[in-house]
Amino acid sequence: MNRTYWFTGLSGAGKTTIGRLWYEKLREAGETAVFLDGDELRQVFGGDLGYTEADRRKSAMRNARLCALLAKQGITVVCCTISMFDSVRQWNRENIPGYFEIYVKASMDTLRQRNQKGLYGDGRDVAGVHFQVEEPKTPDLVLENDGQRTPEEQIEQLTQSITE
Repeated sequence: MNRTYWFTGLSGAGKTTIGRLWYEKLREAGETAVFLDGDELRQVFGGDLGYTEADRRKSAMRNARLCALLAKQGITVVCCTISMFDSVRQWNRENIPGYFEIYVKASMDTLRQRNQKGLYGDGRDVAGVHFQVEEPKTPDLVLENDGQRTPEEQIEQLTQSITE
């Protein structure tokens, strides 16, 4: 059965790193899968949205609808996106076959230390800093990612969660 693995979390939490490793594992196992990254999807959809809460919500729904379209065609989807909105995640559960939500969680101290994209501290609209986010209430799996475990160990936890 194909699934949609929706990796959500704040910028710098490790969604893309862990999600890409998961995608590679699925492909090695012979799955027909696609990898979607929120930053890349913004460009694919024309780069017409900013980073306000309203634009982020529109972007999240674009991502969700694309995942639903692909899933309904029998393709396994790995989508890594902030999309910290309860309404989007609820839409996903109702409309995406095989939806599996993974919350990649990291403390604000960890996110500020990593700061790979230079977002924390530059005054832009940063989710979780400049506006409130809706933390996932019922994810299928929470991966605590403050650096105590390697991405490969996170993948092992995901694998165990799926096979239980």
